[in-house]
Amino acid sequence: MKLNQLSDNPGAHKSPTRVGRGIGSGKGKTGGRGVKGQKSRSGVAIKGFEGGQMPVYRRMPKRGFTNIFRKEYAVVNLGRLQQAIDEKRVDAKNTIDTAVLIAAGLVGRRVGDGVRILAKGELKTKVTIEVAGASKAAIEAVEKAGGKVVLPEVKVKPEGKKAAKGKAKEATADKAKADKAKAAETEESPTGDN
Repeated sequence: MKLNQLSDNPGAHKSPTRVGRGIGSGKGKTGGRGVKGQKSRSGVAIKGFEGGQMPVYRRMPKRGFTNIFRKEYAVVNLGRLQQAIDEKRVDAKNTIDTAVLIAAGLVGRRVGDGVRILAKGELKTKVTIEVAGASKAAIEAVEKAGGKVVLPEVKVKPEGKKAAKGKAKEATADKAKADKAKAAETEESPTGDN
């Protein structure tokens, strides 16, 4: 056998359909695209159009929403942190922050809104951890081991216009009530004229 004699088994290779090569082929003239107009062209399928009937994406009810203020944290469990300390990748004597966790390979370079510590696993070493967030159980576990978790201070939001307006309304209502009560007292008290 020679290289120029190699070939597929019969029926293993099917030739592609050549579109638009004469009406005798069965795929000539309109090339399988039907008739004229928008739908005969590529890339302009009218998605979701059901001939004027209310389309399925409008018949179905809306559910849920996307919270645009949601925070995305990189997560580190206490068990993995203890393992890194045992392997001498993290020095427990110094403060453990995001940079140390990245250098140790516990989190990737993209930490989103910061690192959050979770309580899975056991921590036996006394450590100081400075991160963006931690679960209640994780904080308790770190404190039980003699360490502490330093979290960023929570910023108090300034009072909005609506809240200020509401408070002003309440104050006005309270004043009106007080005035009404005072007027009622004045009417009830004897004037002394006989």
